[in-house]
Amino acid sequence: MGTVYLARTAQGVLVAVKMVRADLAHDDEFRRRFRSEVNRARQVPPFCTAEVLDADPDHEHPYLVVEYVDGPTLAEVVEERGPLTNANLHGVAIGVATALTAIHGAGVIHRDLKPRNVLLAPGSPKVIDFGIARAMEATSANTSTDQMVGTVAYMAPERFGTEADSPVTPAADIFAWGSVVAYAGTGKTPFAADSPMATAARILTQPPRLDGLSGPLRDLVAHALEKDPANRPSARELLDLLISGERPVATAAAFADQPDLKAAAVEAQAVTGFAPAPALTIPHGLVGYDENSIVTVPISEAATLLGTPAGPRPPHRTGRRWALPAGVVVLISAIAAGAVMLALSLRPTAGDVAEPTPSAGVLGPAITDGTPLIADSLRQKLFWQPTEQEKEGATCSFEDALVVRRETEGVYRCRGPADAMPADLNAEVRVRLLTEDSCAAIWFRFEKLHGYQLRVCENNIYLGVHERTGEIKVLKTFPIGDAPIGLEDETARIGLSVIGDQMQVTRDGLAVGAAVLKDKTITGGQLLLGVYTEQHVDLKGPYEVAFTDVKIWAAN
Repeated sequence: MGTVYLARTAQGVLVAVKMVRADLAHDDEFRRRFRSEVNRARQVPPFCTAEVLDADPDHEHPYLVVEYVDGPTLAEVVEERGPLTNANLHGVAIGVATALTAIHGAGVIHRDLKPRNVLLAPGSPKVIDFGIARAMEATSANTSTDQMVGTVAYMAPERFGTEADSPVTPAADIFAWGSVVAYAGTGKTPFAADSPMATAARILTQPPRLDGLSGPLRDLVAHALEKDPANRPSARELLDLLISGERPVATAAAFADQPDLKAAAVEAQAVTGFAPAPALTIPHGLVGYDENSIVTVPISEAATLLGTPAGPRPPHRTGRRWALPAGVVVLISAIAAGAVMLALSLRPTAGDVAEPTPSAGVLGPAITDGTPLIADSLRQKLFWQPTEQEKEGATCSFEDALVVRRETEGVYRCRGPADAMPADLNAEVRVRLLTEDSCAAIWFRFEKLHGYQLRVCENNIYLGVHERTGEIKVLKTFPIGDAPIGLEDETARIGLSVIGDQMQVTRDGLAVGAAVLKDKTITGGQLLLGVYTEQHVDLKGPYEVAFTDVKIWAAN
């Protein structure tokens, strides 16, 4: 939705300034969302989040200024160093429970608690980003009727239902707390799967996988991850159990040399509780792909995901019991079938080659429906420019398409947008192969002659790393199967989704394959278009491809 800048006040104090995108600034719905974020952030006590210092959601360029928190996210720490030690894990569990106690005590439901939104600040962890938070008495009027906003891996089961059956309460944040702590302690989310639909199915039907956790903390995490929201502890109960429960040694270790953490926990315990508030109105649908990003994955309007009471509940809790009605079984069967089809379509074969997609029912990369960062028909000079390299007989020209030509074997890139694209993005472009042995090349996360290359050829699509030496090392081959991309007039719509270390590619809306991007030195950069030659021994030029209708969206 915008960019966060590091800035200094006139007194030299570091602050973080969120400036919204110019194309969203005049959108009334977006301004309501942004105004809501400012209001929610102001309601929350500053000891558990980044304190709001200034804001003007009604400015021509809406902005929010908060204190600069000098610390990495929990996700960054786990990704770089692995699961936390026991003392650090207990400290994070206490810190996040402290923040939730204060947030809920202020009458706010966060709704997107995840490792990326937990900053390990000196003293006590802070929970940030209230972009989709809601006041407990509010409705979600800022959310469109076919979406639910959140991050799938950390969403409670009731988040997948309609408001009438599944009112979203603070218990949804408790479920997310359990998933966050499990991730911090094991390096994996407790319902991890290969796709958002498969993850949702696990959340709805399967017990959490908590291998790596032990003792009372494991039991408390399991309690927080109960399917029935009425059976989960409150944030205050979580905090009390963590501080004065069965692990005094773990608590003492967590508090060692962290007086600010202890002080914040004590302050949060003093927060006055609140009476149950009217339920939020949550539109039907699902938004979210993995822990790091939000993409749209619609769910049928007809599905009802919560229903009739059934089954026992722990005696120390009261409230409605939870079960899956018959309608959910149908939906979950569809989800499971889609997940199996996706798994089969992406299953690697010998030589690390992925099989092609068997049918149109397979989930491919979700392309954002909102305003793209870049949209270019490529039929005339706009973001891409005509260029020429006389020595190699290479040109980029406009002939009712961006035509890239090279007389000799090798590679040639067209001059495209100088802007660095988001590391997490969705993109699509129409491709034609005009001559034999020619491949359309798409570079992404490409900076200083280093990044990834997706090469679209007649029979295969290749993912490779473009080294600074000029060498392009193929990481994975995706066979196109029985429907090769023909020459001359046949156009293929190639879709690319890059989120975190996961990459997916589609052809004409069908999933072709996926891969893990393992090079930690490649973090972002440009998206460029060009030509590359096939890997045959006996090649003959010239090599020529054409591109039209490129669009690029930020994936978050």
